[in-house]
Amino acid sequence: MSKKAVNMLIPVLVLLAFWFMPAPEGLSANGWHFLAVFFAVVVGLIIEPVPAALVGLVGVSVVALAGLAGKTPGANIKWALSGFSNSVIWLIFAAFMFALGYQKTGLGKRISLIMIKYMGKSSLGLGYAIAFSDLLLAPFMPSNTARSAGTIYPIAINIPLIFNSTPENEPRKLGAYICWIAIAITSVTSSMFLTALAPNLLAVDLVAKGSAGTIIEWGAWAKIMVPLMIPLFLITPLLTYLIFPPTQKYSPEAPAWAKAELEKLGSITFKEILMASLALLALVLWIFGKQWGVDATAAAVAIVCIMVLTNVISWDDVVSNKSAWNVLVWFASLVALASGLKDAGVLAWIGKVAEANLAGMTPTALMVSMMILFFVLHYFFASTTAHTTALMPIFVAIAVKFVGADQLLPFFILLSGSLGVMGIITPYGTGPSPMWYGAGYISQARWWGLGAIFGGLYLLFMVLGVYIYL
Repeated sequence: MSKKAVNMLIPVLVLLAFWFMPAPEGLSANGWHFLAVFFAVVVGLIIEPVPAALVGLVGVSVVALAGLAGKTPGANIKWALSGFSNSVIWLIFAAFMFALGYQKTGLGKRISLIMIKYMGKSSLGLGYAIAFSDLLLAPFMPSNTARSAGTIYPIAINIPLIFNSTPENEPRKLGAYICWIAIAITSVTSSMFLTALAPNLLAVDLVAKGSAGTIIEWGAWAKIMVPLMIPLFLITPLLTYLIFPPTQKYSPEAPAWAKAELEKLGSITFKEILMASLALLALVLWIFGKQWGVDATAAAVAIVCIMVLTNVISWDDVVSNKSAWNVLVWFASLVALASGLKDAGVLAWIGKVAEANLAGMTPTALMVSMMILFFVLHYFFASTTAHTTALMPIFVAIAVKFVGADQLLPFFILLSGSLGVMGIITPYGTGPSPMWYGAGYISQARWWGLGAIFGGLYLLFMVLGVYIYL
């Protein structure tokens, strides 16, 4: 039997094993069967025998066909399709179109090259150039893979070659340093903004569904996570320079190379200016839209329409963007499954079980313990989305039981915000990791070691966030 066949069989066996086990005390048979499907989907997301979106869609289909989400066929199909009417899912989709606009107009590439031109004379400056390039793109690219691996990687990976630093020849001269800064920084910026990582938005929706409507707005997220992440953003290149230094300390050729690349691009185009203006407008509406009565998703979709009408991107670009449609189907199915956990009584049951075991802890000790556990468990996940889907509903159910009502919003922001920084701990921890690891400049042992150091620092900041904001 082939490896793919075995991997396809494993989720089925998980489903059957749990399905035919007796339901735990306090949980209905219907709820237990729903949880069995959910477990099978999580296993499928981890090992990915088929594309992740298909795993989610199969799970939703099984629940609907088995009648686990409603008393009638109509109720079940309404539930199965409910994720597609979710505004957060369409905000993610719209943000993918923003990323496409950056890439197609060349604005993302121009920003990165300008940073290198003016900051890349030394290796440390080069590190900060990569960092600020990521920062400027982060609010508008919910795919850190598109941002870091798709936009920054093709530019940054050429710089070590100027100095003859390759995986086989002096990787520590410059290449390893650049690769580590790039992945570490994109982990930080992914936590900094709500729209910098797609699972952030998924987590926000799971929080709303599992906590009787705790709504996390773009501005509320930024108010907590931006001040918390700025110190990490500023010290990450310097810390890399100190504990994993390049042997090439100065890089005068890098600005010259960036200048030559900018000359090839030519003068900034009208479409680039238009894209920058529309991105800025979106950012303003995401921050202040609530005060003006403008919904964040409505603003994003409207701006995408303007992008198409002004030919920043074409309609063909929209309909052919496989990544965006894949994420839409994927997240819509996961949102439906997560909402079903509450409807089937699973989350209420988890809350009761937790109450019996955690009643002796103070709220602060509980929140710190939950933060550490949520972070460390990422070692077992190769997908931030799978991590979010599997654990966020459980942690939300526990928090609702034990955390004060006035503390829920900041705690949920911090818990969701940790999804970005936890991606640094393994070579598979976040979307762009395989690209930067696959460049060959950093050995697996070195990556795990650096991941432990930087992961420990990032986790420390998240724990400090609990004490600062709660």
